[in-house]
Amino acid sequence: MSVKLFVSDIDGTILAPGKKISARNIDAVKRMADAGITVTIATGRMYRAALPIAQELGVNVPIITYNGALIKSVEGEIIHAEYLPEDIVVELTNFYEKRGWHLQNYSEDNLYIPAYNDYAKEYEDSQKVQANVIGWDGMKAKTSHVCKMLSIADNLDETLRRIAELKNFFGDKIEVTKSTPIFTEIICPNVSKASAVKILAKKLGVDRAEVMAIGDSDNDLPMLLAAGTSVAMGNGTDEVKNSCDVVTGLCEDDGFAQAVDKFVFGSNNE
Repeated sequence: MSVKLFVSDIDGTILAPGKKISARNIDAVKRMADAGITVTIATGRMYRAALPIAQELGVNVPIITYNGALIKSVEGEIIHAEYLPEDIVVELTNFYEKRGWHLQNYSEDNLYIPAYNDYAKEYEDSQKVQANVIGWDGMKAKTSHVCKMLSIADNLDETLRRIAELKNFFGDKIEVTKSTPIFTEIICPNVSKASAVKILAKKLGVDRAEVMAIGDSDNDLPMLLAAGTSVAMGNGTDEVKNSCDVVTGLCEDDGFAQAVDKFVFGSNNE
């Protein structure tokens, strides 16, 4: 069955760190669109950080942001949204304040942090967004329409240790995922890129078998496993590469475009 919906992660998939989207990857998206395939992005990024990417790619469809918590059109129409309960936002803030760990709040698609530090600066630079520094008390007041919260640690071991502590404390009140070795993302239970892809596919009248998804990180796994065909980036985690149907090249080598050529159009132009 041919591909009707192609869903791509952004960072480490269609966009290499510190670079712009390559002309080859943009051309691959255009060729799919010209062939009648709906191409969209599914990312952990906030909507305002994902929108410029969608615009650069030329896709004019609903995009999946906040790891599936928000599906919103390029024009700004909300298709689906799942917000963390306000009391949970406060509990999470207290949890992180007590431990002195860095935490980011995304209320009303704005980025809030308790204090400015190197984590915040690197995040601002990579996402092309600006954080609002409001202190811990200010963080506890920003509880409206919070799609996700994000924590940054120094390394993978510390990230995994904190995730274990977080899960032990909150249990099934939240969904926790690791999007990079140092990023912990917190969203509503049962929310993922996969749940959002299913909602979008149903809206578009596309069967699971007609969905192809591509990604590199652990937070992409639910989406990849939910698709009819799953493609792992060559730079993906071992779990992602071991779980997917096929593996493409590295992000820095335009592995996205390689996958489109080979698995969508059946050519092998590498």
